[in-house]
Amino acid sequence: MSAPLPSLPVTFRPTRTRVVLYSVGLAQLAALTAIALALPKLSGGERLSFVLTGLLVLAVLLLLARPKVVARQEGVTVVNLTTKRELAWAQVVRVNLRAGDPWVHLDLADGTSLPAMGIQPGIARDQAIRDARALRDLTEKHGAVDHTAG
Repeated sequence: MSAPLPSLPVTFRPTRTRVVLYSVGLAQLAALTAIALALPKLSGGERLSFVLTGLLVLAVLLLLARPKVVARQEGVTVVNLTTKRELAWAQVVRVNLRAGDPWVHLDLADGTSLPAMGIQPGIARDQAIRDARALRDLTEKHGAVDHTAG
């Protein structure tokens, strides 16, 4: 028996991974800022470089926390690190999450494959499998014909 379909719109994202990335980013920024303020022999420019380095690392970690997949009545939006792609349901032919894959891949009607980094089994494998199945089931309901996941 399969789980009921989630109601639309629904957002799939690696929540635990995001919590870790945000926490580490803020902790390192706080640590570098504290070091910059605590070392008495640093010049203003050196203190600033500590803080700017912390901000740069935080920005990279926030970028890594960006991926998500949003399923709406009209279709699917895939947000990866630096790209965002809107797809109609009919464009998604298959939802794939095979053993060892770092994230879901969407096989598209034009013969290409699109990584969907918003569903990744890293530190939440069971949740990623549930999310991949839910996206597959939504794709089957709203779009094309042949779909597999999991």
